[in-house]
Amino acid sequence: MANRFHLGFQLSICVFLHLFIHGYSFYLPGVAPQDFFKGDKLRVKVNKLASTKTQLPYSYYSIPYCRPDKIVDSAENLGEVLRGDRIENSPYEFQMLVPQMCNVVCRLVLDEKTAKEFKEKIDDEYRVNMILDNLPLVVPMTRMEKDAPVIYQHGYFVGRKVQYAGTKEEKYFINNHLSFTVKFHRDTQTDSARIVGFEVSAFSVNHQYDGKWTDKTRLTTCDAHAKRMVSASDPAQEVENKKEIIFTYDVDFQESDIKWASRWDTYLLMADDQVHWFSIVNSLMIVLFLSGMVAMIMLRTLYRDISKYNQLETQEEAQEETGWKLVHGDVFRPPVNADLLCVYVGTGVQFFGMILIAMIFAVLGFLSPSNRGGLMTALLLLWVLMGIFGGYASARLYKAFKGTEWKSIALKTAFMFPGIAFAVFFVLNALIWGEKSSGAVPFGTMFALVCLWFGISVPLVFVGSYIGFKKPAIEDPVKTNKIPRQIPEQPWYMSSAFSILIGGILPFGAVFIELFFILTSIWLQQFYYIFGFLFIVFVILIVTCAEITIVLCYFQLCSEDYLWWWRSYLTSGSSALYLFLYTIFYFFTKLNITKPVSGILYFGYMLIASYAFFVLTGAIGFYACFWFTRLIYSSVKID
Repeated sequence: MANRFHLGFQLSICVFLHLFIHGYSFYLPGVAPQDFFKGDKLRVKVNKLASTKTQLPYSYYSIPYCRPDKIVDSAENLGEVLRGDRIENSPYEFQMLVPQMCNVVCRLVLDEKTAKEFKEKIDDEYRVNMILDNLPLVVPMTRMEKDAPVIYQHGYFVGRKVQYAGTKEEKYFINNHLSFTVKFHRDTQTDSARIVGFEVSAFSVNHQYDGKWTDKTRLTTCDAHAKRMVSASDPAQEVENKKEIIFTYDVDFQESDIKWASRWDTYLLMADDQVHWFSIVNSLMIVLFLSGMVAMIMLRTLYRDISKYNQLETQEEAQEETGWKLVHGDVFRPPVNADLLCVYVGTGVQFFGMILIAMIFAVLGFLSPSNRGGLMTALLLLWVLMGIFGGYASARLYKAFKGTEWKSIALKTAFMFPGIAFAVFFVLNALIWGEKSSGAVPFGTMFALVCLWFGISVPLVFVGSYIGFKKPAIEDPVKTNKIPRQIPEQPWYMSSAFSILIGGILPFGAVFIELFFILTSIWLQQFYYIFGFLFIVFVILIVTCAEITIVLCYFQLCSEDYLWWWRSYLTSGSSALYLFLYTIFYFFTKLNITKPVSGILYFGYMLIASYAFFVLTGAIGFYACFWFTRLIYSSVKID
C-alpha cells in the first residue's frame, strides 16, 4: 500500500513538474470558446505591419491595401497599445466550413506614391499580421532536419525583392494572393466546430483576365469554375508605377484533432528545450559552487572565528586579533548618500514584488498569449500596486540610518526610477511619432500612464513610507563608535571597483542563456511562454546574487574595510552592466536593424531594462548582506 502511495506521489510530482517547466497555456474559467456552425460568418481582423529590421510597427491601412466600406477599430488594452497593436476589421470574410477559391478582394492601379510605399515596406521586410477568433495568422515553415516539428512565422511578408544575376537591377514583387487554411475541431454531438488554427501561404501572382475589368470579371490565372488554382510557378506581380494589382484569396477548412483548450500549444512549441535545460544545469552549477563557499564561510570559518572571539579574556587580546570583529564599532555606521541608497533599495523591493507576482501568475497560466498585451498590462499594474512595499522598505531603512525626513524619502522613491524611465520613454516615443509609426503611444494612453503614476503609485509609496517610518527603528546588534576607524590600505584585488565588477559576472552567467530567448521573443517577434524555465532561472538569480554578495562582503570585512553598504548593492547590481554589454553584442550579431531611429529605440529600451535589472539585483544583494552582517555581529560578545 505504501509503495503504491509512493509511486502515485512520484507520478503526481512528475506531472506537475512537466506542466510547470513547459508552462503550456491553458484556459481559465470565464474565457469561453466560440462555437461555429456551417455557414456562420468568420470575420478576419488585421493587426499591425511589423518588421524585425526597423522595429517600427505600422497600421495595416498605412499602405494602400484593400479596405472595407468602413474601418472599425477594435478596443485595445494598455499592453496592446504600448506594443503598437492596431486591430481593425478587414475585407476578408469567410463562411464556416465553406471553402472558397479565387475570391477577388479588390483591384488597385499603382501610382508613383503607392508604388513607393509598397517598395519601402518590402525593402524593410515588413510582415502582415491578421487575427481570426483571437488566433494570430501564421506561416508554417518546415525545417530541414528529419522529424523536426513545424515552426510558425508570425504573419506573411508584404512581398519580396529580387536581384537578377549579372545585373544591378532590383525588382519588387508583392504577395497579392493569400491561401488561408482554417483548422477546426468538430464537436460530434452538436455538429458545431471550434477554430484551432489559422495559417496562410502567400503568393505573388500577375493576374490576367479577358476584356475590360468589371465587378463580374473572371480571372484566367485563378478561376474556381475552371478549377484553376494559383501556384508558386505563376508569373509574379511586380510593384511599379501604373501597374495593376488584383488582390485575391482562397480559404480551405481542415479538420484537426487538436482541442480548443490546447490550440496555442503548437504556436508555443519550443524546439530547443535542451538548451533551456542546459541553461538551468549551468546556473545550478554556479549556485552549488557559491553555496559551497557560503557554507564553508558560515559553518567553518565563522564558527571558528566566533568561538575564538568569545573566548578572548582581555581587551588587549581582542586588539591583537585581526579580521571582521575589529570593525564591529564601524560596520553599522550609516553610509555616504544614505538617502539615495534607501531610495534604490525601496525601488528594488518594488521591482522584486512586481516580477515575483507576475511570474507566479504566468506560470499558473493566467497570462496566456491569447490575451494580447496581458503581460505588459499586468507588469504595469503590479509596478503601481507594489509602490506600497517600495515606500515601506525605503522608509524602514531610512529610519535605521537615524533619518527624520520620511516624506523626502517617499517623494524620491516615488519619482526617481519612474521619472528617469518616463523621460527616456518620452524621448523614444517622440522619435516613433516622427516616423509616423503605430508604435507611438497616443496622448490619451500617455495621460493614462501619468494618472497611474501620480494617482495610484505615488500615494501608495507615501502610504508604505508612513507605515514603515511608524514602525520601531531596526536596532543594530553592536554600538557604533563616535570616531570612524581608519581603513588599512587594501590590495588591488580587494579594491571596490574590482570586487564590484567581479561580483556581477556570476549572476549574469546564471541568466544569460535565458536572456537570449527573451531578447529573441521581443526583437525577432517570436512567442515566449516557457515561464516555468524562467521562474527557475529567476530563483537561481536570487540565490546567486545573495551568495556572491555574502562571500565578497565577508572577504571585505576580513580586510577591515567596513564600507559595505553601497558595495553590497553595487556588487550584484553590476550584473546589469554585463547585461547591457550583452545587448550590444546581440544587436550586432543577431539583429539586422539598419535605420538609426530603430537603433536608438533598441538601445533606449535596453538601457531602461538594464537599469531595472540593476535596481532589482542590487536590492537582492543588499538585503542578503544586511542579513549576513547582522547575523555574524549579533553572534559575538562585545565588551
